[in-house]
Amino acid sequence: MPEPSIRTARPEDDGALTRIDVTTWSHLHAVMPEPQPPYPPFFTERHTVEDTLVAELDGRVAGYLRLGFPTPLACNAHVRQIQGLAVAEEARGRGVARALIRAAFEESRRRGARRITLRVLGHNTPARKLYESEGFVVEGVLPEEFLLDGAYVDDVFMGRTL
Repeated sequence: MPEPSIRTARPEDDGALTRIDVTTWSHLHAVMPEPQPPYPPFFTERHTVEDTLVAELDGRVAGYLRLGFPTPLACNAHVRQIQGLAVAEEARGRGVARALIRAAFEESRRRGARRITLRVLGHNTPARKLYESEGFVVEGVLPEEFLLDGAYVDDVFMGRTL
């Protein structure tokens, strides 16, 4: 089974990444409402091509990871934050998410970061286990921060040193 290859996004990835966003949407990991057509562009001023890592399997886009800053403050510029991670259904179980996370560590270090953080919903056990296996630890919890499908869900902050 081939390993996923990771690269920086290109503008022409917009359609494929939008499809992944739409087809993988779930309240397991999303607090925003389910996307409806017409779908907005994947790349925005906040989430640029340069800040998106893309995974390919068998020459096809299989997933992405968005890197950003947790705040706009200069005193916080040494920290990067994972602000989105999705893997196409047909590519799951093939190491795509893990490869993207590891590439995010490398890219963050290359850009001078000392730490990397993320937020994950408390009930998203598969994602939390993956993050923990890659060295993330829980650094804070906002109990019952979101009401999703009639249930209150914690917002979990995780981080690690690079």
